[in-house]
Amino acid sequence: MAADDRKTQPISSTGAGSSTTSPLVPEERFDLQILQSIRRIMRAVDIYSRKLRSQCELTAPQLVCLGAVVAHEPLTVSGIAQQVYLSPSTVVGILDRLEARGLVRRERDTSDRRVVNTLATQAGREIIAQAPSALQDGLHEALKNLPLLEQATIALSLKRVVDLMEAGSLDAAPILEAAPIGVRAETDSR
Repeated sequence: MAADDRKTQPISSTGAGSSTTSPLVPEERFDLQILQSIRRIMRAVDIYSRKLRSQCELTAPQLVCLGAVVAHEPLTVSGIAQQVYLSPSTVVGILDRLEARGLVRRERDTSDRRVVNTLATQAGREIIAQAPSALQDGLHEALKNLPLLEQATIALSLKRVVDLMEAGSLDAAPILEAAPIGVRAETDSR
């Protein structure tokens, strides 16, 4: 294959049950392919987030936090933050909303009054038992079925994209949720 032929080869991407080939794109336009992939991911996440909100009336971050509490209770705010990869201040806002809906309750620890534990209520447990996965339908299973090397490659590649975007210091839940432009994510999505 000549060097000129390599610069305009079609890019093929296969995933779980899908195969797409982009038009001939010069190698120097990988930036556009990456941007298009990120936009498609964001769009898919937005659609799934709306589905979650309509099915269980919780945002993805709320569902993830509630699920962590149900699975590991009692948890402190910092314990929840570690479980779901959010900052403690973000978790406090989410817990405020969950508590207002009667899905969690916070209690002082009996052995150390400085510690406040979060516990799920019966209503919170019922929602988690009936709620769909906080991840995209099938994404978790599809990832689990990939060889470990491929899982690691995907994780490292996405981390590298974040590093390249200099977004490593942004607070991010394991579940992405897009907000309309100009709307603060904390008020709309948490």
